[in-house]
Amino acid sequence: MTQRPILLDIPDSFESKRLVICALRPGDGTVLNQAILESLEELRPWLPWASQAPSLADSEEFARNAAVNWLARREFVLALWRKDTGEYVGGSGMHRIDWEVPSVEIGYWLRTSQVGQGFVTEAVNTITAFAFNTLGAHRVEIHCDERNTRSAAVARRAGFEVEARLRNHRRNPLTMALCNTMIFAKVRDTAN
Repeated sequence: MTQRPILLDIPDSFESKRLVICALRPGDGTVLNQAILESLEELRPWLPWASQAPSLADSEEFARNAAVNWLARREFVLALWRKDTGEYVGGSGMHRIDWEVPSVEIGYWLRTSQVGQGFVTEAVNTITAFAFNTLGAHRVEIHCDERNTRSAAVARRAGFEVEARLRNHRRNPLTMALCNTMIFAKVRDTAN
């Protein structure tokens, strides 16, 4: 690695056709909390952090820690906002950053009222381009529970290829049963 991540000038906001995608900021806890509470039942089977309803203070603390992590270049937690209405659509981010490669893992979720409109695929495509073009990534991954067919469909629509199926890789946050994880990836030489 030739540069130190902390010295990189990384914009904290970028756009797709219908979305403003930006760093989660202090003060975003209220809208984040509302979206999580609206969507908790749909998120619980797949996301360990959704096993319990967060308090407003929990959500604001998460937003503030996300802002700190952005500045430190440890992780890039993103808020997805509709351009037409200004409504908070959901969350995404670039996690598990390895600056030596560099590589990132994209995670995503949508609030229930915004599902089925193509927002998450649009966001994933835009975030992937940002990772390659702005962060200089050579590899972008998406991990999901093997049974989460909707999440896997997003990865496939965005042009990610299945690279692995990790058996008994994690526990389901609700049932504690062992689950398999699918790993999808896109690398710079195959990126659009």
